[in-house]
Amino acid sequence: MDMNDEKKSVNENSKNEQLEAFRSRDNEDKVMTTNQGLKISEDEFSLKAGERGPTLMEDFHFREKVTHFDHERIPERVVHARGFGAHGYFEVYESMKPYTKAKFLQDPNVKTPLFVRFSTVIGSRGSKETARDVRGFATKFYTEEGIYDLVCNNMPVFFMQDAIKFPDFVHANKPEPHNEIPQATASHDTFWDWISQNQESAHMVMWTMSDRALPRSFRMMEGFGVNTFRFVNEEGKGHFVKFHWKPVLGTHSLVLDEAEKIGGKDPDFNRRDLWENIEMGNYPEFELGVQIIEEKDEFAFDFDILDATKLWPEEDVPVRLIGKMTLNRNVDNFFAETEQVAFHPGNVVPGIDFSNDPLLQGRLFSYLDTQLIRLGGPNFHELPINRSVCPFHNNQRDGYGRQTINVGRVAHHRNALANNSPYPVSEKEGGYAHYQEKVEGHKIRARSDSFKDHFSQATLFWNSMSEPERQHIINAFSFEVGKVKTKEVKQRVVDMFANVNLELAKAFAINIGCTPPSTGSSTVTKSSPALSQENTPKKAYTRKVAILIADGFDFQQVTEIIAALQAEGAMPAIVSDRQGIINSSSNNQLEAKHSFITDSSVVFDAVYVDGGKNATPVFQMEACQFVKEAFMHYKPIIGTNEGKQWIEKEKLGGSLGVFLGPEENPDFVNQFVQGVASHRFWSRVII
Repeated sequence: MDMNDEKKSVNENSKNEQLEAFRSRDNEDKVMTTNQGLKISEDEFSLKAGERGPTLMEDFHFREKVTHFDHERIPERVVHARGFGAHGYFEVYESMKPYTKAKFLQDPNVKTPLFVRFSTVIGSRGSKETARDVRGFATKFYTEEGIYDLVCNNMPVFFMQDAIKFPDFVHANKPEPHNEIPQATASHDTFWDWISQNQESAHMVMWTMSDRALPRSFRMMEGFGVNTFRFVNEEGKGHFVKFHWKPVLGTHSLVLDEAEKIGGKDPDFNRRDLWENIEMGNYPEFELGVQIIEEKDEFAFDFDILDATKLWPEEDVPVRLIGKMTLNRNVDNFFAETEQVAFHPGNVVPGIDFSNDPLLQGRLFSYLDTQLIRLGGPNFHELPINRSVCPFHNNQRDGYGRQTINVGRVAHHRNALANNSPYPVSEKEGGYAHYQEKVEGHKIRARSDSFKDHFSQATLFWNSMSEPERQHIINAFSFEVGKVKTKEVKQRVVDMFANVNLELAKAFAINIGCTPPSTGSSTVTKSSPALSQENTPKKAYTRKVAILIADGFDFQQVTEIIAALQAEGAMPAIVSDRQGIINSSSNNQLEAKHSFITDSSVVFDAVYVDGGKNATPVFQMEACQFVKEAFMHYKPIIGTNEGKQWIEKEKLGGSLGVFLGPEENPDFVNQFVQGVASHRFWSRVII
C-alpha cells in the first residue's frame, strides 16, 4: 500500500468513525423519550381540557412530535406531494344567513374566485396518479373577508381519531426506511402492522380498499371535510357542520387492473384528464353540500360527532346542497401556482369556526407549521397564489421571502406614533371572534369512551356496498395484505376485519394463506345507500370512447355513431394501427390521433370497433386484444362490419353491454350511447 492509499484508508476510517457516532441501531426495548430525553408516559392521546375538550398548546410532546414530522421533507410536501390544481369560482344557491354570517355564503349573485388542488396522499411527486390511495381535495376561496381554506379528502373519515398519531401512520405508510420500498402503495408490512395495532383505522381502511381509492377522474370524485366544524350566525348561535363536494358527473372509479395498467401507460392520467377537459371547455362542476346538527343534538347519535373515524349517515343527517363550484381555468405556471399554494384549515372567515375534534385541533397547528419549512419562512401568504384579494394590515415584518416594503417606523401595537394603527375591530364591525364555548375538565391525555367503537361504521360501509363493490374490496385486501411478508401481521389483519364482517375476513384470509376466523363481533345490519357508487349520477358527458378503424372502414356508419356520441357530450377518439389519415371504403378520410402503440383500452371508457375491409392481420389482432381487455373491465362495446365479426369470433357477442348492429338491432346506437353513460356492466359474465 503506497502513501496515497494509506491516507485514503485513514480518511475513510475516520469518516466511518464519525458517522458511527450518529448511528442509532434500533429502538427495541427502549423507553420512549422526547428529543430532550424526557420519558413519555402517553403517546396515544394529545393533552386536552377534559376527555372531549380542545387540545392544549402546552402539550410540548405533541408539538415536538408533529413539528419534527412536518419538517421531514425538503422541499416536497411530506404528504400530498403529487398534486394538480385549477382555478374557478363558487356561487351560493341561497343565503345561509340562518346558520352562518360568512359573506361568501349569502348572495347568489356573487362569484367567489377559488383555487383547487387535487392530490394523492402517500406517493412522492414522481409517483403514478392511479395508485390505490386517498385523494386530497383542497379549495382556497378568495373571499372579501379574507382567505377561507376548505381542506378535504375524497373519503369522509380518517385513519385516526387524534392528530398525535399522524406521524406514526405516515411513517408506516411511506416506503420502508431501510430500503425506500415500496412507492405509493399500502401493500407492505409496516403499513398493515400499524393498521392491526390501531384498530380505530378499520372504517377508513374499508374506504381505502374500496373503489373510492381508484377515482376515474378528479372530475368524478367526491370531497369531504372529514372534521366537524361550526357554523356561527350573526346572533352567535352555533351549529355543527360537515362539508361535502358532490361532483355533477357522479362518482366513478377505475378497476384495479385498469389502474395498474394506466399507471404504466400514463402516470399523469388524472391531471391530463382535468387539464384537457378545462382546455376544451368541459368545465368540471361540484355542488357544495353541508350536513348540519344543532348543538342540542350533539349527543343524540350512536356515535360521537367529533370522531373523525365516523361519518354522519346521510339518511340520518341529510346533505343540503347550498352552492356550486365551477373550474374554468388551468394554471399558467405549475410551480408558481399548484406547487406553491399553501392550505391551512385555520384559514377561516367570520361565521366558520372549529369544534373540539382532536384530529382537527392537531391540524390547526400542523398545516401552518408545515408551510413554514416547505415555503421557506413566514411570508408564504405573500406569494400570488396565496395572497388574499382583500387588503391585509398588521405589524408582522421581515422574514424569508418578504415582498411587502413596509414604510414608517411603527411595527408595534399599541402605539401612539401611528394613531394606534393598524387596530382591531369589534365582531359587529367584521372582526373575527371565536365561538364562545364553556370548557371544563382536568388536563389529561385520554380519549372519551364515546370514541371507542371502531367497527360499527366499518360494517355499515360494507353493508352499503353492491355485490361488485364488495368483491372489489375482497380483491383489494387480497392484493394489498397478500404482499405482506410477515405472517403474524397478515393474521392480525384478518382477525381485525372479522370484527367488520366475518365473510369478508374469511374470503381474503383464504386468498392470502391465513387461517380463516370462525367468529366475528359485528351485529350491525344498517346500511346507507348514499355510500354506494351504484347510486351515483351517470352521464355520457365527457366520457372517452375509442373508435377503432382501419383502411376501408364504413364512413357513414362510423360518422353516425360519432355524431350520436358527440350529441351527448361524449368524446370519440380515432384509434388505428398508425397515426395519421385513415381512408374509408368510400374514399372519405378520418384522422387517427391515437394508435395501438400509444394507447390501450384502459385509458378509454368505451370502445367502438368498425374495423375496415383493408384491415391487416396485425390490426385485427390488436383490435381484438383492445376489445377483450375492455370487456374484462366491464366497459360498453359496440361493433359493426368487420368489427362485429371479430367480436363474434371472440365469443363476446350476446354479452351484457356488447351491442352489435345494425342488422341485429336497429336501435343499437342509442343503446350504446346509454351504455356509455352507465359506465360499467357489472353483471356481465366474464368468459
